[in-house]
Amino acid sequence: MRIVLLTGPGGDAQGWGDMEVTECVRRACEDAGHPARTAYVAGEADFLRLVDSRDFDIVWSALYHITPNEAFIGRGAAGLWVADVLDERRIPYIGSDSRTMRAMIDKSRTHGILSAAGVAVPAHALLRSGDDASAVSYPAFVKPVCESRSVGISDESVVRDEPELRRRVAFVEREFDQPALVEEFLPGDEYTALVLGNGRTREVLPGLVTVEDRHYRSYRILRSDLRGVGLTRVSLAGERTEEARRLGDAAAEALGCLDHTRIDMRADKDGRLRVIEVNGIPGLKPGKSWSPQIYTLYHGSAEGEDEDYRRLIGAIVEAAGRRFGLA
Repeated sequence: MRIVLLTGPGGDAQGWGDMEVTECVRRACEDAGHPARTAYVAGEADFLRLVDSRDFDIVWSALYHITPNEAFIGRGAAGLWVADVLDERRIPYIGSDSRTMRAMIDKSRTHGILSAAGVAVPAHALLRSGDDASAVSYPAFVKPVCESRSVGISDESVVRDEPELRRRVAFVEREFDQPALVEEFLPGDEYTALVLGNGRTREVLPGLVTVEDRHYRSYRILRSDLRGVGLTRVSLAGERTEEARRLGDAAAEALGCLDHTRIDMRADKDGRLRVIEVNGIPGLKPGKSWSPQIYTLYHGSAEGEDEDYRRLIGAIVEAAGRRFGLA
């Protein structure tokens, strides 16, 4: 398969990482026997020229939507959604379809779909400044509704009364131009599950996410400054493995996830796991992103993490190739 890796100004915020990471993905595709090149698109015109060239067999995009914004994902309402264009042109691509990608970006929609399917999520509400907040119970957790990688999350995300809630909702609106998702605060451990493949070949591989206690402040939460700098580590989920696997599998099925996703969970005050986020374009930084860490935990080879990374990338590509009859 000839692969084009699609990225742009928003590639690090939206998808697997910066240009250095993209080059790691490209080399791993090549090592798996799939010629690959990187296409950096600065805007919609660049993107449309690329897809109309059709000098590739399959697209792998680090972008949900085309945007010049390098800092955060945003809702993308005014931008061109990558999967929409690829679907219209019947172009094969790696990853979930546009409907699922849109649902995964919008955490409120994710929670709604999962809750309707009987998958455990936190109690939640979508709020803007001035909205009625009488149904919110405290402590609560406030975050942007359409971000990832803990963007917009700090100790101030935990609010204990309505004035604190109002201030944090206003912060999210001001900084990210989107509503705030207000969830019940989940005080327990955080878990994540790498989801690979599709249908009967789908694997759900859970892990426990940890950070050394000295890096926390008032709360044991994954602030934005703890992510992407090698401070988070993933280990086997231990006695939680089967619970996390079942929950992750149910979430992937309910949303229609394809090829490679990551499902984050956290334990509530009673110790029950709840899904807090489903990431449609998980990070792929070797050694630091959670997907490569988990893959090594379950499929570690004698050759070491570099070979494990190549096998992970190969598994993602081949899962998509089978769906399109390209493998």
